[in-house]
Amino acid sequence: MNQKTNLHRVTIADIALRAGVSKGAVSYALNGRPGISELTRQRILKIADDLGWYPNSAARALSGARAGACGLVLARPAETLAFEPFFMELIAGIEMELSRRSVGLTLQVAHDIEAEMAIYRRWWAERRVDGVLVVDPRLKDPRVEQIEKLGLPAVVIGGPEGIGGLSAVWSDDAGALVDVVRYLARLGHERIARVAGVPEFLCTEVRTEAYLATVSELSLSPRVVTTDFMAESGARVTRQLLADPLPPTAIIYDSEVLAVAGLGAAHEMGLSVPLDVSLVAWDDSTYCQVVHPPLTAVKRDIPAMGAHGASALLALIDDGVITRTGEPRGRLMTRGSTARPPHTPVASPRGAGGWGA
Repeated sequence: MNQKTNLHRVTIADIALRAGVSKGAVSYALNGRPGISELTRQRILKIADDLGWYPNSAARALSGARAGACGLVLARPAETLAFEPFFMELIAGIEMELSRRSVGLTLQVAHDIEAEMAIYRRWWAERRVDGVLVVDPRLKDPRVEQIEKLGLPAVVIGGPEGIGGLSAVWSDDAGALVDVVRYLARLGHERIARVAGVPEFLCTEVRTEAYLATVSELSLSPRVVTTDFMAESGARVTRQLLADPLPPTAIIYDSEVLAVAGLGAAHEMGLSVPLDVSLVAWDDSTYCQVVHPPLTAVKRDIPAMGAHGASALLALIDDGVITRTGEPRGRLMTRGSTARPPHTPVASPRGAGGWGA
């Protein structure tokens, strides 16, 4: 799917047109120079702010020069970069493609999505970047409308739904989740729990919908609990699940960090993995391979996804071409954390523990 997009940065001329004054008057207002009334100055400054123009971007904006950099904002805790292999692999793939074109990567952590959007406005107004890569797409994501309104070139890592007319690169999360549930069902598991990530994230919703549809199709017992992707929450919900009077015999986690934390919690409770419970991680990494037992995991080519996202962004910046690309479905790497379920007495799936609720 290809189409042209209109990329436009706010200039002094735009402000002058909106304010109904000359470009000289706008220059006086933005630079604090005499020659206009205070009332006119304040009106011009308000219009400039509404349009997303920053005074210190003037010289660069008029020059038309490129920044020679692309941006990535993570609205996650800063420590995410230290323990989340997904982001390190994604950034590695992005850097491989950008460095090949001598383009830099500007990376910033934001405390929430509002701060992330403020960074986009500032970067674009000050010409810090030529475009951005957007991660963690959300349900009814407010960033999409803002990015389209700014005319900021952007590629979403995720999709394809809920991203408006933006470029996107995504993987078949639904298909991979179906593969995992069917694999566990073939082993004989009937109580398969899903430890999901942030419920507002699009990927969480896509995987949960695929999970619920598949367990329903197979007449299995569903159970979904959500987390913030942090190790502490992974351990906590695992303990809650396994302490249930009718615990799951298998658990699918939304990240390797959650899965490793869950494995530790199971061991602390004196349970054997996989004799008492089977565990599956989403996204294979070294973490999954060095623990005992090594974790069965969904393996995606995350560096390739980052490289393809960067390539799509450069094409958008250079030619205004919108690109939408689905990556190959992740492969299930079976290891020592999954096996046939333990023998358990027959019980109603709607009994204790909320199974089927």
